[in-house]
Amino acid sequence: MNQNLFTSFMTPVMLGIPIITLIIMFPTILFPAPTRLINNRTISIQQWLTKFRSKQLMITHNSKGQTWSLLLVSLILFITSTNLLGMLPHSFTPTTQLSMNMGMAVPLWAGTVIMGFRNKTKASLAHFLPQGTPTFLIPMLVIIETISLLIQPVALAVRLTANITAGHLLMHLIGMATLALMSISLFTAFITFIILTLLTILEFAVALIQAYVFTLLVSLYLHDNT
Repeated sequence: MNQNLFTSFMTPVMLGIPIITLIIMFPTILFPAPTRLINNRTISIQQWLTKFRSKQLMITHNSKGQTWSLLLVSLILFITSTNLLGMLPHSFTPTTQLSMNMGMAVPLWAGTVIMGFRNKTKASLAHFLPQGTPTFLIPMLVIIETISLLIQPVALAVRLTANITAGHLLMHLIGMATLALMSISLFTAFITFIILTLLTILEFAVALIQAYVFTLLVSLYLHDNT
């Protein structure tokens, strides 16, 4: 049994060594490579979905932004697979760790910002001070715009962490309530089980949506800086 609600979100260890690296690498075996296997329906559907997502993410980008297409498609596949990995029984969801999400958000955000300052220096600096700002408001607006820029990777990481963690905690609570109600009222336990089933379906949708939202926001940051 879990000692508390947050036990399932702790990084698992084996012989005192964290095994999160192996867990993160595990979803890669779920994506078959067409160079190793005969092309089948699974690979065809995977390739179609990859092209569709790539088209949706890159449709508004110029030639410089489109160079990020492989990175963004790999990112959405990675986050989707790790989110869905946590839906398996007795599993661990790497994206519930804020440190991991910050490790993804900060380099991607920094890359888009650096590209913006490199390719569109004047436009990037102009974002800190809107045109027509009164003189006495200039210092305050510069500080506010700087904070809003620096908080973008934090918002990316916290959004993903909070949504995944909240859903898993709610499923854990309702599952415990279902087990407790089985010895009290089978009818109430059955209703709670139906709620748990619907919540599980919703959590699958959240896992897919949050991966898309994370990647889409990175794409938007890239679009603003290219």
